[in-house]
Amino acid sequence: MKFGVVVFPGSNCDHDAFCAIGGVLGRPVEYLWHRSENLAGCDAIILPGGFAFGDYLRTGAIARFSPVMKSVAKFARSSGLVLGICNGFQILCEAGLLPGAMTRNRGLRFLCQQVHIRVESTDTPFTSAAQRGQILKIPIAHMDGNYFCDGATLDELERENRVIFRYTTPDGRNDDDGNPNGSLANIAGICNRERNVLGLMPHPERAVEAPLGSADGLVILRSMVDSFVRRIAIPA
Repeated sequence: MKFGVVVFPGSNCDHDAFCAIGGVLGRPVEYLWHRSENLAGCDAIILPGGFAFGDYLRTGAIARFSPVMKSVAKFARSSGLVLGICNGFQILCEAGLLPGAMTRNRGLRFLCQQVHIRVESTDTPFTSAAQRGQILKIPIAHMDGNYFCDGATLDELERENRVIFRYTTPDGRNDDDGNPNGSLANIAGICNRERNVLGLMPHPERAVEAPLGSADGLVILRSMVDSFVRRIAIPA
């Protein structure tokens, strides 16, 4: 399984993602420049965190027009795995690949800290190796991570079981104490209707080794690998 990590001007977590995939998981991985429409035969695409194009206008508002996003959208429509992390989640929302929008954090402060998120569904290629209700300790680093959508969209996300991660307290309560940024319904990550595109604000690529404070991010990355392996093992 080969991963591609898209690099936008202003990306600063692309190296983290590259090292997590190549150095820790030991899987082939390649950088993909944002001006190219060639996905280099990758089986999964990661839109990393950072400040694409300086986050001018809005987070992800300019990056969504990069040529590579045409290919990412086509890749997603053909059931390819797309993971948007932090700024990547913001870009997916701006590109219309995921619903909703990101607003400024409650308190209007940049947050860089460990948080806890609860796995709400294992019925995705990104959580198949997890247990429903499992609590993961993963860091955040964002200013615009306050997820918002209208009531009809929230009802749809809940009805279709597309809220994949929620912020919680360490013991799994999804009350206000566990919500670092004010995100609607404690939402930390959602998927598309087809369940092959996931966006989340926490950084799993920064939680892949115990010395980093947690290795819980591997649950997400290994799920992607396991799901892909199972898919190609099933006869056509």
